[in-house]
Amino acid sequence: MAVVMSMRWAGTTPAQYDAVRDAVHWEDLAPAGGHLHVAWFDGHGLNVTDVWESQQAFEAFFAERLAPEIEKVGIAGEPAVEFHPLHRRFVAPGVAGAA
Repeated sequence: MAVVMSMRWAGTTPAQYDAVRDAVHWEDLAPAGGHLHVAWFDGHGLNVTDVWESQQAFEAFFAERLAPEIEKVGIAGEPAVEFHPLHRRFVAPGVAGAA
């Protein structure tokens, strides 16, 4: 069952996020089970909403590909992460790729 993953990582900066993204190459080498990724920043840090094939798919991607690069970049603390069953997904016609 597909899930929505919500993450808040206080104190994470856009430069740190971009460094991890560039090292992991998830836009070129899509993670197994990853369907959708949206990220933004507010006054507290990083916010992410993803759609994954399963919670286990996200956890495997995090452990195998993200965690080593997060450590190298020096992102502190732990994210607050929640998973919820996906009820419905809509992608507007013509919307594709990374921004």
